[in-house]
Amino acid sequence: MDSTAQLSIVRELWSCDTLDKAKAWLQSQSAPFRLANFIHGSHISANANIYIDSVDPKTGLVISQVPCTQPEDVKAAIQSAKAAFPAWSKSTRAQRSAHLRSVAELIKEHRELFAVWESIDQGKTLERARVEVDRAIANFLYFSTFIIHQKTAARMIDEGAALTYEHRSPAGVFALISPWNMPLYLLTWKIAPCLAFGCTAVAKPSEVTSVTAFLLTGVFQKAGIPEGVINIIFGDGPTTGAALVASPLIHGVSFTGGTATGIAIRHATAHQIGKHLSLELGGKNPTLVFADTFRDNVGRERAINTAANAAFQNQGEICLCGSRIYVEDSIYDQFVKEFVAHVEKTFVLEKTVGAVASKAHYDKIRRYLSLAEEESAVFRLGGVPKELGPGEGYWITPVILTDVPPDSRVMKDEIFGPVVTVSKFSGEEEAIQLANDSEYGLAAVVLTTDGARMRNVSEQLEAGMVWVNSWLQRELGTPFGGMKASGTGREGGEYSREVFTVVRTVHLPTS
Repeated sequence: MDSTAQLSIVRELWSCDTLDKAKAWLQSQSAPFRLANFIHGSHISANANIYIDSVDPKTGLVISQVPCTQPEDVKAAIQSAKAAFPAWSKSTRAQRSAHLRSVAELIKEHRELFAVWESIDQGKTLERARVEVDRAIANFLYFSTFIIHQKTAARMIDEGAALTYEHRSPAGVFALISPWNMPLYLLTWKIAPCLAFGCTAVAKPSEVTSVTAFLLTGVFQKAGIPEGVINIIFGDGPTTGAALVASPLIHGVSFTGGTATGIAIRHATAHQIGKHLSLELGGKNPTLVFADTFRDNVGRERAINTAANAAFQNQGEICLCGSRIYVEDSIYDQFVKEFVAHVEKTFVLEKTVGAVASKAHYDKIRRYLSLAEEESAVFRLGGVPKELGPGEGYWITPVILTDVPPDSRVMKDEIFGPVVTVSKFSGEEEAIQLANDSEYGLAAVVLTTDGARMRNVSEQLEAGMVWVNSWLQRELGTPFGGMKASGTGREGGEYSREVFTVVRTVHLPTS
């Protein structure tokens, strides 16, 4: 595709800032539009004529084609980031802060544009997409101020014989790889701190959801980000992602995605011992509902609402979703009855529930629900979705399962969809044991009114993040990450600084 045609696509996309405009434009196209890589400040078509179809999950129709960037183009993007690193790493914190604020303001100015295309490309509702665009804005604003106020440590040793202090500098060129469930939000969660701390980057969004990343390149141009500081390339994991993370010119990798891919990244980089790795991986998160929450109407409604939101927001396609609900046996029957009624009323297809992201993911969820049926699990809500024909959207009604065997793959594996299991427990000790009976350890929810229990249970859960009587509330300086198979490393505030900087200790004699 020549540069003139690519510029035309850019202009057309940017003009589609309502759902009606976007749908009308898509219907007017005789063929799917093609995205181009963003390398050294320009949109550049991939050298190899290899493209991946990207589908609108709500219709099942191909709307765009994403280049499957080959290793030679990956190398060009890395070289661009490498060339930009010396100047960017030496820029002042005030300069970098101003750039990040400009990016935030531009996304805010075009909030609806990003929400529209996030909804179309990923399948989520427009309301949910707006929430995630706002979080993307917050990512840039937060790190734009964090770097202005960051601190270091200095110490005196041997009664003033020497002064020692910590000095940090940018770690280098990073590979930033983000998933398809919250494309813009999680991509910016990586780009913002990377640039803020003086690193340069090559980012690769999921090939399933690439449109808002492509739109973001226009923001970087308008914000005046120097050429090569941030490059965005498109493609799959085995070809594009593998070439990116394995390059010896990449000094660090920040990855969010599946545990199997995280393991592959560790294998591919094991010999590069100095490479920084931050891997936020899968989760099979528990929600614990204690009987004391049902002592009054306020507590009962809060417990049901929180458990439902944690299970079904964004079609269950959030790594932090509570997909295993454990309920104290004395309130189990009442909880199940009221929980089913609430979910059926609140989480409605095409209104508050979107389509799942891809045909492959639809089929994966369908296989797990077929297995639940074979194992005689009870479908309290929903059922096994149908096999799809051409041109059908990937819609799955929320599913609530009970009587699932504890050793079932439905209970053990990360399904990552609108599917939740509900089981019983008796007492704190069993609740903790059941919650921790998982290879994952990303997040957990504890629903109780007992102050002592809040601490006692939360501090024993094998989870990187625990919410009490709430879910998904987060201050951006807190550590984000998990235990066990849910990953390694933490990001957020000072924890992101650990990822994107190197530290040296300088000792100065006082005489």
